[in-house]
Amino acid sequence: MSSEDVKKKIIDLLKTVYDPEIPINIYDLGLVYNIEVEGNTINVTLGLTTPFCPMAFMVVQQAEHILKQSFPDKEIKVNLDLERIWNPQMMTEEGRRLFKILYGYDPAEKTA
Repeated sequence: MSSEDVKKKIIDLLKTVYDPEIPINIYDLGLVYNIEVEGNTINVTLGLTTPFCPMAFMVVQQAEHILKQSFPDKEIKVNLDLERIWNPQMMTEEGRRLFKILYGYDPAEKTA
């Protein structure tokens, strides 16, 4: 499996991890800041919609768990970046569409 195929699988897996407050997956919310596949190691950097999220550890644990289950032969490192400030412009088109269905507006348009 090429590193691009591994990245695609990682994205699909991270789309099953949901933000604890907004019922949209962390990938489409724009909370997956970086994915690196280097040899036997997978490094994923995640963010939060707010650095004060009391459930931050759950998002990291869920991401680690699902990646370790799917890649038992790889070293999994999930890092939390609390310095980069998330904003709705970071959401994917799908995330924005889902948000609009749930809440009636596109948050990226409100903050543009």
